[in-house]
Amino acid sequence: MTATRGPLAAVSRPIAEPDRDCPDCPRLAAFRREQRLREPLWHNAPVPSFGDDDATLLIVGLAPGLQGANRTGRPFTGDYAGDLLYATLIEYGFAKGNYEARPDDGLRLVRCRISNAVRCVPPQNKPLPIEINTCRRFLATTIETMPKLRALVLLGRIAHDSTLKAVGLRASQAPFGHGAVHQAGALRLYDSYHCSRYNTNTGVLTPKMFHAVFARVRADLDQPN
Repeated sequence: MTATRGPLAAVSRPIAEPDRDCPDCPRLAAFRREQRLREPLWHNAPVPSFGDDDATLLIVGLAPGLQGANRTGRPFTGDYAGDLLYATLIEYGFAKGNYEARPDDGLRLVRCRISNAVRCVPPQNKPLPIEINTCRRFLATTIETMPKLRALVLLGRIAHDSTLKAVGLRASQAPFGHGAVHQAGALRLYDSYHCSRYNTNTGVLTPKMFHAVFARVRADLDQPN
């Protein structure tokens, strides 16, 4: 069978990542433009997913942090949340190398991918409901185009709620709770509080609690299908 090439292939191919100048959310687009003027050397664009699409695990965060992923262009890179997340991934075999809070640090994900419910940095780290809804098509396509996907770790309620809608689950079928596990067809969803500095500083989330989520994911993925 001959692969489709040319303009038709470009039109029919599912789009999992927004364009650099995506206009779909006017408030976020305006904020991006402001940041480009203020910090012209930063990424200041939608942050693409990190990791291969043949991964078995997808981690879904909230949105890029202003001085983290929005600056560096890689999810959870350059802020405290990334310090905890990447150290945990390395510990449980989902990443290799050294995390040095920059996208050229050589860190590699292993059967793991990281994305966000909202791909652009929102003012005050608070996306509006309409922005979450608008951006969900990219999350849904990301999930749909990962043929080996078996598990998703959802960091925080917004990531949880948006992912449920992306996979067709009602909120009543899968209430959010740290450590909760839900089934969506062949996919297993694991809830965690977000690994933000605020949550860890206030004790809402401890490293032990966070590690427990990934320990269960690791054990489940190591079981045969």
